[in-house]
Amino acid sequence: MQATWEKILEYASMPVHGTLSRKLRNGMALQINEGRQFENAVLFLGEGFIRITEEADGKMINSYYDWSGVQSIRTYSPKEGSGK
Repeated sequence: MQATWEKILEYASMPVHGTLSRKLRNGMALQINEGRQFENAVLFLGEGFIRITEEADGKMINSYYDWSGVQSIRTYSPKEGSGK
């Protein structure tokens, strides 16, 4: 399943120039295993884990997920062409 999860995360993000990290696309939010939603996050897709980095209250927060523990990924994005 890891290859499928990677494709989903790649679709939801874009490469950060000069790094192996990926930034969530504008307006996109991400949720893993029905947990909290991540917005404006940077992803690192490691061989055995996913790292999600966010900035909050002047601190950098890293959340780590073991690929084998990922049961679901939910993405949230604006509806295209809605104009609202």
